Amino acid sequence: MSKYAKAIIFIALSTLLLAACGSNEFSSEVNEKMKNEKKIETNMDEDVSELEFINQDEEKGTTNDFNGEYWIADLVFTNCTTVCIPMTSNMKKLQDEMIEEDLTDIELVSFTVDPEYDTPEVLSDYAEDYGADLGNWSFVTGYEFDEIKELSIKTFRSMLQEPLPGDDQVTHGTRFFLINPKGEVIKNYDGMNGNVVDEIMDDIKKL
Repeated sequence: MSKYAKAIIFIALSTLLLAACGSNEFSSEVNEKMKNEKKIETNMDEDVSELEFINQDEEKGTTNDFNGEYWIADLVFTNCTTVCIPMTSNMKKLQDEMIEEDLTDIELVSFTVDPEYDTPEVLSDYAEDYGADLGNWSFVTGYEFDEIKELSIKTFRSMLQEPLPGDDQVTHGTRFFLINPKGEVIKNYDGMNGNVVDEIMDDIKKL
């Protein structure tokens, strides 16, 4: 075997070894973060499907980008005149509590269910209206309605229905969802409940 061929094999094996080590380190980190998960009462067990999006700052990403940390999601839209108002208000209260408790490594993610209207600029204005800190709260769009509908139903077990003719109100669920570092939905909460902030804070402190 030539020296060139041996060098190629050595590089390939070294790359595989480094990749395996990196994977093991990531798994160890994730497992360490999840060691307290049994301390909370979970009510879901669903893998988060991959969904590509752009956020309020027109930055591209996917749901896989949140792997490695706990994160909390909801589904809203800016033209909503009913449930989204208390939901987003509660999410803002949750963020304020998280900042006060120095828990800002947990990401908040609001998926719009009206991606055609809710452009990054519209979502940016919406975030500003609620005083959201975009350091750990992302408002995302950039996908098709059918894609967010599939994510809502399959991942979050939450119904999602297009507006009726002559209407602009999307029918969607009102839950907040806790996702673990492996990308698994482990719990949902009533996003319109006045006690939801206390419930989530109790859980994430245990984690």
